[in-house]
Amino acid sequence: MKSDIEIAQAARLQPIEQVGAKLGIPADALFRYGPTKAKLSPDFVAGVQSKPMGKLVLVTAINPTPAGEGKTTTTIGLGDALARLGKKVAICLREPSLGPVFGMKGGAAGGGYSQVVPMEDINLHFTGDFHAIGSAHNLLSAMIDNHVYWANDLNLDLRRITWRRVMDMNDRALREIVVSLGGVANGFPRETGFDITVASEVMAILCLADGLTDLKKRLERIVVGETRDRKFVTAGQLKAAGAMAALLKDAILPNLVQTLEGTPAFVHGGPFANIAHGCNSMQATKTALRMAEVVVTEAGFGADLGAEKFFDIKCRAGGLSPSAAVIVATVRALKMHGGVKKEDLGAENVAALEAGLANLGRHIANVQRFGVKPFVGINRFTTDTPAEHEAIRKFCAKHGVDAFICSHWADGGKGAEELAKKVVASLDAPSAFKPLYDDAMPLWEKIRTIAKTIYGAKDATADASIKERLARFEKEGYGKFPICMAKTQYSFSTNPALRGAPEGHEVNVREVRLAAGAGFVVAITGDIMTMPGLPKVPAADTIGVTDDGRITGLF
Repeated sequence: MKSDIEIAQAARLQPIEQVGAKLGIPADALFRYGPTKAKLSPDFVAGVQSKPMGKLVLVTAINPTPAGEGKTTTTIGLGDALARLGKKVAICLREPSLGPVFGMKGGAAGGGYSQVVPMEDINLHFTGDFHAIGSAHNLLSAMIDNHVYWANDLNLDLRRITWRRVMDMNDRALREIVVSLGGVANGFPRETGFDITVASEVMAILCLADGLTDLKKRLERIVVGETRDRKFVTAGQLKAAGAMAALLKDAILPNLVQTLEGTPAFVHGGPFANIAHGCNSMQATKTALRMAEVVVTEAGFGADLGAEKFFDIKCRAGGLSPSAAVIVATVRALKMHGGVKKEDLGAENVAALEAGLANLGRHIANVQRFGVKPFVGINRFTTDTPAEHEAIRKFCAKHGVDAFICSHWADGGKGAEELAKKVVASLDAPSAFKPLYDDAMPLWEKIRTIAKTIYGAKDATADASIKERLARFEKEGYGKFPICMAKTQYSFSTNPALRGAPEGHEVNVREVRLAAGAGFVVAITGDIMTMPGLPKVPAADTIGVTDDGRITGLF
């Protein structure tokens, strides 16, 4: 069996101009990064915004397990299947972060015969967007310390500077650091730290901004800390927003690539879903919707994180109204949720599968809460049995949901055609989408609503200092912001080992951060880290390059 990278390297890619033509993009509107990837010109992006939007389909999943779910692979397979049915379709995905590429997860460009290509480029540097985001973020970090060094005219309190630094790599040694050591010439020592770039507010801003003008306004609103008399200090006051925008003027332009079957795919932006809002850029999604009949997009990790944030943050901010959602599940992952160890997943175990279906059931109910019609895509593995597939179908039928066995990993778009036909048939129905909570609901009640309604928790808890800080945000005019929950992706609870569909647990919020530019409040729960670490045996151990420049071991 060929590896993902071997399949991708053997593919014959179409010139990017030919891919763009499928959506009506003229060749002169493409800024080429070689023959098979390009950014769209700003004039073209601006010029299509008055066109009517197509239909938006979200692909989400059950809570991930080491057994694998294949959400990105299914997004690509569904897009290819829709193209095979004659639909004018575009796929919208996030860009991979170098952290998981070299860490535990590996690449994030799909798998098997449902991939976006050039796979190596997409996983490694791509068009440089993440580097631009990291540079813009760290420019602000440098300007903060420089401002304090020279006069501190804004009276920033060094103890209350909240803006950290970022890098696009898993490096636990940088979580907590002290800067400006070495004497007077180096500034005033203070504690700070690094987050991973995909947790940066600049990443969130770029992915939620509705164009360059909106981007600049959002950058100005970033809150970097407080004065001694507890007044917020912004990037605009530091005169940093203009230079940051200059670094991001090309990064905000959507990236166009293709699937192995030549379907147009926009791969742009990449906030994590467990520590950020987990959606590709607003610019890419809205531009795709103006050019395609159907746009298939994904949201990170399980529906409790990615889909909830897609609905409550991205759709709210962009006025988007999704028509359908596909929840990806695998027999293997459901059996793990039912208590089976990874080494025993190859054996048929309908009883364990049925126990694990509670996880899928809650995700189905959660998607339905938003007024969106769900479908279940069963990403088929060779170890699956007919009895296990039938158990999933019966369970879904009891919940009024259609489930489809999909073989897109092995068969490309052909393997997801049955699912695609059913999705298409549902798109003419008027959207009944609605967010989970109103803007006017107090911030703490929004957190409790997510915890109790989406996670099945008894309640959310927090120290008085957390609730006081939320009240402060409300007093300063940020009370209408949605909540971005930072929580483990592996469980509905804050305990990553608690699989299935736990109930009665408490969700403890240990920190809240104001993302004034992005337009949301981050609630950090459990042991979640905004700077991950590498595993004992990182993927980097097996990645290399041959003497003729061919990447090996990527995935």
